[in-house]
Amino acid sequence: MAESKSVVIAALIANGAIAILKFVGYLLTGSAAMLSETYQSVSDTGNQVFLLIGIRYSKKRADQRHPFGYGKSQFFYSFLVSVLLFGVAGIESVRKGYETIFGESTFHISNATLPVVGVTLSGAQISYLVLSLAILFELYALKKAYTEIQRQIDDHDWSGLREAFRKTSDVTTLTALTEDSLALAAAAIGMVGIYLTEQTGNTMYDGAAALVIGILLMGFAAALAWQNKRLLLGESLPTDDERRLRELVADWDGVDRIVDFKTVYFGPEEVILAADVAFDRDLDTTTIDDRISAINDALMETNPQIRNAYIEPEA
Repeated sequence: MAESKSVVIAALIANGAIAILKFVGYLLTGSAAMLSETYQSVSDTGNQVFLLIGIRYSKKRADQRHPFGYGKSQFFYSFLVSVLLFGVAGIESVRKGYETIFGESTFHISNATLPVVGVTLSGAQISYLVLSLAILFELYALKKAYTEIQRQIDDHDWSGLREAFRKTSDVTTLTALTEDSLALAAAAIGMVGIYLTEQTGNTMYDGAAALVIGILLMGFAAALAWQNKRLLLGESLPTDDERRLRELVADWDGVDRIVDFKTVYFGPEEVILAADVAFDRDLDTTTIDDRISAINDALMETNPQIRNAYIEPEA
């Protein structure tokens, strides 16, 4: 949890600063690509705020109304981000790009003097500077997110990023990693669009860059929503992990057979396990209770994601 929070805070600081700089670049150029970049960074910043709310809310202790805790709140807030922020930002970027290509462009070049140093630059040059700084900021945030996802890959013995994306329950880090990668691509696209428009005088390139950035934002929104959907609906542990735990219980001394066995994520890397187990008929109640306690301890030691294990003896 602490690692995920530090990833989010790093991204929040970076994206907040970048959003302000990009908006200044838009004011000086009227560039559709820079406006799309502003939308993207504002969405990123709002995303981090929502994720921090989710992290904070998920720390609430379990109560009578929520006996398994509030861990799923992170899934909900991440889903909210995908729909409200990235979806809306993507649509607005596509709209602006379309208007620039087929309608009237607001692209212009204004000069501005940088404070302190007193150097006068064109709006396009300031946009290049802003986007270059954005790339540096995003590389820093991406490194933080990648370090955390790599830790999870090592802990779970996953083959790489592809398997991690498919199996991780830590949507906070996954979202940060994906959006930082998207931001790097968007910054590069925006820079190319502004450069081509400045060199050729054809604003179609600026509009096309905004259009592509918008499509990327909407694609990210759809992927993020899908990722959170599976966890909100209650996804189990990956098949191999669940089979390993099932075999541990089945092979335990005194266990006759497993009647039912279920796992479900109730938060990032927080799993609830429930099993109905038939024990040998010659075991008394006290012995069965001792075996259940030992099995619970072994399950949690085998897979640290398990927060609670409920073993019910069956006749």
